[in-house]
Amino acid sequence: MLSLTEKEIELIATQLLKGNVCFYQLDKKKIHYMPDDEDYFNYDLTEEEEDILDEIEEQPENFAEFTKLEPSQEHQIMQDFVDQRIKERNLAEELVDALSKPKAATGFKFLLDGSAYQEEWTDYIRGKYQDWIKEQVDSFNYSE
Repeated sequence: MLSLTEKEIELIATQLLKGNVCFYQLDKKKIHYMPDDEDYFNYDLTEEEEDILDEIEEQPENFAEFTKLEPSQEHQIMQDFVDQRIKERNLAEELVDALSKPKAATGFKFLLDGSAYQEEWTDYIRGKYQDWIKEQVDSFNYSE
């Protein structure tokens, strides 16, 4: 049964938010992370990363994979943040407008950077990712 400490959950959340994919090695109770190949298809793996991927391929049952939220899920989290937390009408309208355009996440984050809500957003999305990781742990344990 997979069980993570709050510190491990925070580390995985931080790495997922940076665009990495994480693997928890069950026998060594160790977290490995590397760029998600969907986002960094030109990224050259280090020798250590290649070794980890080989191990995962050879013993998939010894690893739990943690992936980032789907874009639609992140989009909903951004919309919920605007609905629940943004009190300034003009900023709320700009954020909703950003969410309706291509590269919505980039525009959303750009508008929040330097605003009074930047730290609150960081805490909010990190909390949502920690919940997502716990859901993945539950799913992993259920499928065992």
